[in-house]
Amino acid sequence: MHNLRHLGMLAIVLGMLSIIGAPALAQDMSNGAGNFYKSTEVTMQKVTFKNQYNMKVVGNLFTPKDLNKNTKNPAIIVGHPMGAVKEQSANLYATKMAERGFVTLSLDLSFWGESEGQPRNAVSPDMYAEDLSAAVDFLGTQPFVDRKRIGVLGICGSGSFVISAAKIDPRMKAIATVSMYDMGAANRNALRHSLTLAQRQKIIAEAAEQRYVEFTGGETKYTSGTDHELNENTHPIQREFYDFYRTSRGEYTPKGSSPELTTHPTLTSNVKFMNFYPFNDIETISPRPMLFIAGEKAHSSEFSEDAYKLAANPKELYIVPGAGHVDLYDRLNFIPFDKLTSFFTESLK
Repeated sequence: MHNLRHLGMLAIVLGMLSIIGAPALAQDMSNGAGNFYKSTEVTMQKVTFKNQYNMKVVGNLFTPKDLNKNTKNPAIIVGHPMGAVKEQSANLYATKMAERGFVTLSLDLSFWGESEGQPRNAVSPDMYAEDLSAAVDFLGTQPFVDRKRIGVLGICGSGSFVISAAKIDPRMKAIATVSMYDMGAANRNALRHSLTLAQRQKIIAEAAEQRYVEFTGGETKYTSGTDHELNENTHPIQREFYDFYRTSRGEYTPKGSSPELTTHPTLTSNVKFMNFYPFNDIETISPRPMLFIAGEKAHSSEFSEDAYKLAANPKELYIVPGAGHVDLYDRLNFIPFDKLTSFFTESLK
């Protein structure tokens, strides 16, 4: 982990990346924290499909048990926080929206979780957007899904990925984001533009030099992520992520992953976010509707606010009273499922 002082807020910026590390401490299960919620009203089926680059993408398909499969139904794709996996937050949203009558699909983005991609933990914004379009391919060819009524929902980093995907895939008819991180701006500037150009250049130079090490067979270097231990100097935002990813509240290790590495992106690939500008041309998504959901107390709210300002109508910025960034990952008392239901019901009718 880089020194937080030298990286501005970068170590925090990718705090959503960590899943498991040190032994779990007592977790904060207040406000209905329910990341691993299961529903008796919904059927879950693991599915696999190929993206355009012939890489296998793995997802969970959720269908209401009372779904009429002889008709065409609306569907929603759910993207997980950056560097997490579908079992963290995405499955919860997919389950809850399936209870409300939608066919839903959570997926592991390439290089993470159960989806293919080497090296593991690689950052590739274009590939992440491609995976979302491949999910549309999959859903749009199911006999019980109306391909003209498919929406996307991105949580945290995936919020920026669904915007990137929707700009070039008009089959995504409605776009919602929750606790969005613009992973490009977050890496270039850090929160509240706290990263200087000199600090950014230092990160880029270190990653470039590391390419020589790995090209000649040296050890892979990883970066960012949630702290594995807390101390008196741990930043409050790091503590927020730690409580989800490092305790039994939200920790999850995909099969075959290393607890120490599964959530930290490779240093050499993480700089690719510096070239990621998801909000450029965001206005071209119109007239498809967009909904940006952020917590009133979320440290990341600047990204939802920026996207809302740049987007064209129809658009809405919905602020959840009292909620922080990670609260909207799993706290059922905060997550506005009624708002999401009305948005997708109206947008996908």
